Amino acid sequence: MTAPARPPPPPRRPLQTCMCAAKHGTTHPHPPRTELLTTGTYMSGREDVQYLSSGYRSREDIVKSLISKGAQLNSVNQNGCTPLHYAASKDRYEIASLLLEKGADPNVSDKYQSTPLHRASSKGNSRLIQLLLKQSASTNIQDSQGNTPLHLACDEERMEAAKLLVEHGASIYIENKEEKTPLQMAKGGLANILRRIVEG
Repeated sequence: MTAPARPPPPPRRPLQTCMCAAKHGTTHPHPPRTELLTTGTYMSGREDVQYLSSGYRSREDIVKSLISKGAQLNSVNQNGCTPLHYAASKDRYEIASLLLEKGADPNVSDKYQSTPLHRASSKGNSRLIQLLLKQSASTNIQDSQGNTPLHLACDEERMEAAKLLVEHGASIYIENKEEKTPLQMAKGGLANILRRIVEG
């Protein structure tokens, strides 16, 4: 006697790769994005905007949608980083501009007291530095090691970034916790270039 045929299994929910999964190269079943936005059942708007800002599907229209659904611009992750920190570090100019336009704090600090300007300066992201400076980002704020954005630009040999900072009031005389000024961290002829800018 032939066994009765088993009924077909119910359809499985399609897999959707979330931003954290994209980071680690894995996939997990998550609700559709509309559900993510309206109910927050898997990932908060904060986390989505952070990953988008760092380049995982970094499309301005998606960021706009997340913001319109209530994503918090200045909320932080476990390291104290905001979406603007990620955008500044990854040179996502359009997204950083949008975040600032909508009210992101240009002087917010992470748990190491680094600001978005610290991030952009260490990477030499000149357009983002200009954008942050236009939004009154502080040039002389110090991180947990006493470094200003100019210290980092000099240490990483980011000449254009360093010149921009000095032209907008960054001090060449502030010492970090190792009692070093930005000029002492500068390599090659950068120290002389910055000194000439200051001295006119």
